[in-house]
Amino acid sequence: MPNGAQALMKTLADAGIEVCFTNPGTSEMHFVAALDDEPRMRAVLGLFEGVATGAADGYARMADKPAAVLLHLGCGLGNGLANLHNARKGKVPVVNIVGDHATYHQPLDAQLQSDIETVARNVSPEFVHSSQSTQDLCRDAAAAIAAAIGPPGRVATLILPADISWGEGGQPATLPVMPAPEPADDQTVQSIAEAICSGGRVAMLLGGQALREPALVEAGRIAAHAGVKVFSEVFPTRLERGAGRPMVERIAYLAELAILQLAEFDHLVLVDTRPPVSFFAYPGKPSELVPDHCQVHTLAAADQDAAASLAKLAAAVGAEGTEPDLQKSARPGRPRGRLSAEKVCKAIGHLLPDNAIMVDEANTSGLMLPVMTAGAPKHDLITLTGGAIGQSLPNAVGAAIACPGRPVLALVGDGSAMYTNQALWTMARENLDVTVVVFANAAYSILNVELERVGARDSGGPKARSQLDLTEPNLNFARLAQGMGVHAVRTDTAEDFCRAMEYAFEQPGPHLIEAVIPESLNRTKRRILPWLLRSLPAMPRPMAKALKKKLAP
Repeated sequence: MPNGAQALMKTLADAGIEVCFTNPGTSEMHFVAALDDEPRMRAVLGLFEGVATGAADGYARMADKPAAVLLHLGCGLGNGLANLHNARKGKVPVVNIVGDHATYHQPLDAQLQSDIETVARNVSPEFVHSSQSTQDLCRDAAAAIAAAIGPPGRVATLILPADISWGEGGQPATLPVMPAPEPADDQTVQSIAEAICSGGRVAMLLGGQALREPALVEAGRIAAHAGVKVFSEVFPTRLERGAGRPMVERIAYLAELAILQLAEFDHLVLVDTRPPVSFFAYPGKPSELVPDHCQVHTLAAADQDAAASLAKLAAAVGAEGTEPDLQKSARPGRPRGRLSAEKVCKAIGHLLPDNAIMVDEANTSGLMLPVMTAGAPKHDLITLTGGAIGQSLPNAVGAAIACPGRPVLALVGDGSAMYTNQALWTMARENLDVTVVVFANAAYSILNVELERVGARDSGGPKARSQLDLTEPNLNFARLAQGMGVHAVRTDTAEDFCRAMEYAFEQPGPHLIEAVIPESLNRTKRRILPWLLRSLPAMPRPMAKALKKKLAP
């Protein structure tokens, strides 16, 4: 009979899990050895746990099924926690296997002994289980896979003690029958249809599966027929957008702008999302962004069928035959001159290939990206769902493995790129078609903005400013990438950047383009921004909307 690890590997493969992203240690060696016994399983090494967890996240977002990730003990889990957090917030399915000391070794409190379950519950609140026998291991694994798949998708953590892995008598298990998600019930649909037809201003806020094209088409029918405004959550897990697809406006990151977006509506219909709140608390500002006068309705929760629920609602309001408004094909012109963040975004809109996957962690440098790419060919957009930076490069690894025939574009700020730059090595090792653009403005620009917004005392002091500055020494991402086997160039003009991007899209394998740019929001703009945001409620609404469009188009 197979040992536990061999039986576990077969259980994973039989359940349709084809990729395991790994950063193993001694406790996981029998699992590592079992990889060679299962030809259906691809093993991908990450040189940092955050690369492995972020790659599993990106893979599942694009493959619509989980990958496995293999981590070493509680310390390895801790190193990978940030990108598991992003996966949890994005309702992304991940089977998170964490090796542990042998059961009889755990009471000895060896150097690497830790409370793995407590660490894991931060990202796996619904499913954490430590297997206690080889005979039960695969049943535990099947339960973990089922929990990960959901719906909604979850990070399910299975703790694998070494002796359970090497023990004889492993028995592969099959998944339980997974029921299909149900659409919204008739009463809920009718109640929301009445609200839409009541004469008040209505908006829909879409998230999760509601941002895929079939659901967007149904939402677009309702919008075109009944004058409903369609919003997306601020950081969608995966948004299908581009020419020929229904348009959706993302809720703004800045709370003051999000409040402006929602202020005029009497009803807000939620589809696979929750009522929006601000990312952080700010002195004297509300954390809940929905106005008090607005009634909130939930059409479909995360465990329901968003597209089917929207189709029922479209029928209920008489919109089933209405054609949605679709984004027209339009690209910006080719940029010229000294490079800036806006010109990088313009070049991306000008050159983005058909059916691309864009992983956006450009942060403040990407403010113009939505408008510059709106009319580009159809593409998928992956964003920073949990706000924990260091997601883009690992997500791009997973997305490229999930969709090998599609070009992947990873956009990342220089500060964020330093969190998980080891992903470049994995891109080179796996020869992935990923183009990385690093926005090199030599600053934690978003934190410079937040320092002004929170009204921190002495925000201009040298010690405070030095914590948000990335100079002395200056980073060189082109050299960093070349040292990990990735073709890379450094650019500071729009002409050179466009040529580099064209080359990267034409040539197979990974490429990195370092875009040397000034900060999008310089110190003067950062000082003015809080004053402008505070002034929004007193402005005439047309003026406030025009300002919002200027700040966050």
